[in-house]
Amino acid sequence: MSAHTPTTPQSAVTVIGLGPMGRALAGAFLEAGVATTVWNRTPGRDRELVARGAVGAGSADEAVAASQLIVVCVVNYDAADSVLRRPEVTAALKGRTVVNLSADVPDRSREAAAWAAEHGIHYLDGAIMTPAPTIGTPDAVFLHSGPLELYREHKPVLDALGGSHSHLGEDIGRAAAYDIALLDIWWTAMTGYMHALAIARAEGISAQELAPFAKGIGAILPPAFDEAAVEVDNGTYTAKINPLTSAASTMTHIVHTSEAHGIDASVMRAAEGLTRRAIGLGHGGDELSRLAELLGRRA
Repeated sequence: MSAHTPTTPQSAVTVIGLGPMGRALAGAFLEAGVATTVWNRTPGRDRELVARGAVGAGSADEAVAASQLIVVCVVNYDAADSVLRRPEVTAALKGRTVVNLSADVPDRSREAAAWAAEHGIHYLDGAIMTPAPTIGTPDAVFLHSGPLELYREHKPVLDALGGSHSHLGEDIGRAAAYDIALLDIWWTAMTGYMHALAIARAEGISAQELAPFAKGIGAILPPAFDEAAVEVDNGTYTAKINPLTSAASTMTHIVHTSEAHGIDASVMRAAEGLTRRAIGLGHGGDELSRLAELLGRRA
């Protein structure tokens, strides 16, 4: 058995959704000795899990009825609703706990929790912040939100998934809000990296030649994140090293070089435009963190 064997010997869980992440979740539960029932809309994806000891349910309501704890991991809340809101499944869920690890936006999390409460279903929301191969290992990262006592009740079984589990508060939408904010960093950064590779190639620099230096830039980010977080929370934006006027000049160079090679510079043009807007409002001597305040303004 895994080091994550839950403290309750008779623990049981149902996993709804058997894409790569759902299969990883179910596999981690099985490895930890949790009685695991699985179901997927597309038949056949449970074969390997059943061979390892999972019970393959014939229907979603049968799967739900097998356990007090139901973990849902599908592509989004539309997909989750298409399963959970079938009348026979909703009826079977009454009195049970759903932990929804599907990705979506905070408002959908709150709406789903309201629906669950109307039907006598206990509900926790969550987000998985690491890829499927990390599940069941110390590298997995899970975020949870919702009623604290409900989270504590089911944490011994959820711990079978490995890694770290953070309860972020009773507002059901907080896990999704963290997820959206953190994915904003990831996708913006990776898009920027792809753009950088395109510029480098246009200048005769291979991606592998640039990569070691790109990692050096990445190493600068953690302390910059901490400094910017303090500035944003305290509302203190005065630049010590790199004012917005300097940042805008650098952004202009990136736009010029990109467009000279016929490379789309629309993302950097947007960043430069926002920076120059802040300068126009009299914030040229501030740090880039001023942009968070500017972006958060409502007309």
